[in-house]
Amino acid sequence: MKSGALRARDAAREAAKELAESGVLEPDASAEILLSELLDVRRGELSFQDVSGEDLRVYSSYISRRKDREPVQRILGYAYFRNVKLDLGEHALIPRPDTESVVEVALERVDERGCPCRVLDVGTGSGAIALSIAQERRTCEVHASDVSEDALRVAKRNAEENGVSVEFHVADIVGGLENLAGSVDLLVSNPPYIKSGDLRSLEPEVRDHDPLLALDGGPDGLDFYRRIFAEAPPILKHGADIVLEIGDGQSEDVMELGSSAGFVPLGVRDDLAGTPRSVLMRWEG
Repeated sequence: MKSGALRARDAAREAAKELAESGVLEPDASAEILLSELLDVRRGELSFQDVSGEDLRVYSSYISRRKDREPVQRILGYAYFRNVKLDLGEHALIPRPDTESVVEVALERVDERGCPCRVLDVGTGSGAIALSIAQERRTCEVHASDVSEDALRVAKRNAEENGVSVEFHVADIVGGLENLAGSVDLLVSNPPYIKSGDLRSLEPEVRDHDPLLALDGGPDGLDFYRRIFAEAPPILKHGADIVLEIGDGQSEDVMELGSSAGFVPLGVRDDLAGTPRSVLMRWEG
C-alpha cells in the first residue's frame, strides 16, 4: 500500500484491489471491515476519515495477513455474533452468520416452552450460542459445555465481558454433566459436521485457522450427531427439545439418526440464504 496520508475510503479501495489479486473472496468487505474496526468508525463513514502514520502501518500489516488468507476475525482477535462481541483465541471456532439462524430457532423453542427453562449448549466454543440465548432470554438458566478447557476459558471471558450469566462445564458431549440429569428443557448444539476427507478442500481461512476439533465430524460428518442422540437422553426432561445445526445436505440423515434413537422429528429450518440449517427434534422417551 502507498505511504502517507490517505482518505480512508481510498485506502480501503487500494487494499481491496490487492486482496482481489491474491484470490481473497469478498475483498471489499475484508478491506472495509479491517479499516473501520481499526479507526473505530462505521464502514459508511470511511469516506469522511483520513488514515495515516501508525494507523496506516497497522492497516498495511492487516492487509498482508489477509492476503495470506488469515480470516478478518483472527486478525482483529474478535468477532460479532448477534448482539455480542466475542474474543476468539486460537481454540474456538469463528462463529458463522448461519449459526444466528440456529439461535433464532432455539429462542422460538424457549418462547414456546415459556421461561424459566434450562438450556444447554453442547460444544460451546467461544460461547456464541449460549451467550446469545442468555442475553436475549434473561430468565433462562443457561449452561454450556465443551471438551476443550482452552475454549471454555475463552467462553467464560466472553460471558463476563458481555455481562451475561452462563454456567460452564468441561464435558465430552454430556459426559460429566450428571448434575443436570433429567433437567434440561432445551439442548442446542453446533457440532463438528465436516467429513474428515473434505477437510483439506476447505477454504484456507477455515482449514488453516479454525481448530480441527471443531470441524471434523468423522468419515461421514455425522459422528457427533450419533453421539448426541445416544448420550443426551439421561440429562433431558421428558418432552425436551433439541436444536442442532447441520451442514449442507445433512438434514435427512440427521433426522433419520434422531428418529432411530427415539427422538420425534419436528422439522428442518432454513438459514437466511434458504439453506436447511437446523434440525429440530423432541425427546419423548
